Amino acid sequence: MNETFSKRLPSSLPVLNVLDNEHPCSYLPDRTATMPLIYPGRLVEESEFDHMLEHGLRRSGRFAYFTACQNCQLCEPTRLDVHRFRWTDSWRRIVNRGDRLLEVRLDKPTIDAPRLNLFNLHRNTRELGAGDQDYSEYDYEGFLVESCCTSTYELSFWRDDELIAVSIIDCGEQAISAVYTYFNPEHSKLSLGSYSVLKQIQIAEKTERRFVYLGMYVAGNRHLNYKSRFLPQQRYIEGQWMDFHDRLEVPTDS
Repeated sequence: MNETFSKRLPSSLPVLNVLDNEHPCSYLPDRTATMPLIYPGRLVEESEFDHMLEHGLRRSGRFAYFTACQNCQLCEPTRLDVHRFRWTDSWRRIVNRGDRLLEVRLDKPTIDAPRLNLFNLHRNTRELGAGDQDYSEYDYEGFLVESCCTSTYELSFWRDDELIAVSIIDCGEQAISAVYTYFNPEHSKLSLGSYSVLKQIQIAEKTERRFVYLGMYVAGNRHLNYKSRFLPQQRYIEGQWMDFHDRLEVPTDS
């Protein structure tokens, strides 16, 4: 393990294996992504997870990963400082409407038919599968239920007892990390992607956590560039968190 790599991990965390992970880029066409997969020797404690987030790592299933592409740095880990976040009138309208119409439940992640069907519906409607087959229960469990973190939760959103959205989040002592959100496109007027982020900000405020990590920002990907609406924000660029106060592009609604 080289020095640059080891600095991304807390010294207290044993690592069983690091796997090469080179594959066609999921975010931009005609590119190859390199995202080493780190398999921790035990569950990652909340304080350790804060360190990993601070150094640009993410979590997928039982693995942590980061981008290490040689000729491309367009994936930028993104976070919000909840103390500085600007609650605009538009954000408040989304929250107020969602709070009026929806029930939000917080629990441990699980897998059942309604969740799997909703996940595949969202994935296919938004063309996120690139022609792949639907996820099976095994696929879903490995991606969103299993975790290398001690504190992984599911936010589920219900309208008249119908499940319409799910967000999986990981928690550190000082941060919440958004892992994945999916929702029923028929309820797009509720801005469920944005509503989920705003509820995570509120949870961070209530639990005295400072940051909400939004995952990768990729300006050229219409499914990821909506994150530029949440301001001010910081992006991890060349090993440093850089401040962004203005939106430079007009992103697709989430």
